[in-house]
Amino acid sequence: MNYHVETLIPEEDIEKRIKELGEEISRDYQGESIKMLCVLKGGAFFMTELAKHIDESVPVELDFMDVSSYGNGTETTGAIKILKDLDETITGQRVIIIEDIIDSGVTLSNLIELLYKRDPKDIKVCTLLSKPSRRKVHVKVDYIGFEIPDKFVVGYGLDYAQKHRNLPYIGAVVFDEE
Repeated sequence: MNYHVETLIPEEDIEKRIKELGEEISRDYQGESIKMLCVLKGGAFFMTELAKHIDESVPVELDFMDVSSYGNGTETTGAIKILKDLDETITGQRVIIIEDIIDSGVTLSNLIELLYKRDPKDIKVCTLLSKPSRRKVHVKVDYIGFEIPDKFVVGYGLDYAQKHRNLPYIGAVVFDEE
């Protein structure tokens, strides 16, 4: 299937918004430590940049999970599969789940339920992109970079069949008519 990528959110806008999110998180957690839990692979780009903008008065720990519900397609399967679990405990910690995009909310809802069984102090959610029009389940999102329309997007860590993660902007995949 042939397609091309059109710019949806330019690199400069992403950088500006991530800086603002870092400042907001810094204010909210002033003097407290947080564990940023990145959902791999797409969230890695976002978490790395976001962590740089959190004030040094907020100690940050990083951990990673690899959770899948998409495979190589463009639609969630609805079933969550943990490919890599956390390296450290989250018991008693303030956790911020870092997502690249929240679409249906199914994967995130299942992940939050799983993580609360591990007894963190609390869990908040920070996402670079949100597609509220696609929600199938309600999830509370505390920090949102951008709300986007119902388009399949790539770049800044997001992929289509493992391609385009390295784009420094968010692009919409447009499938060419044949």
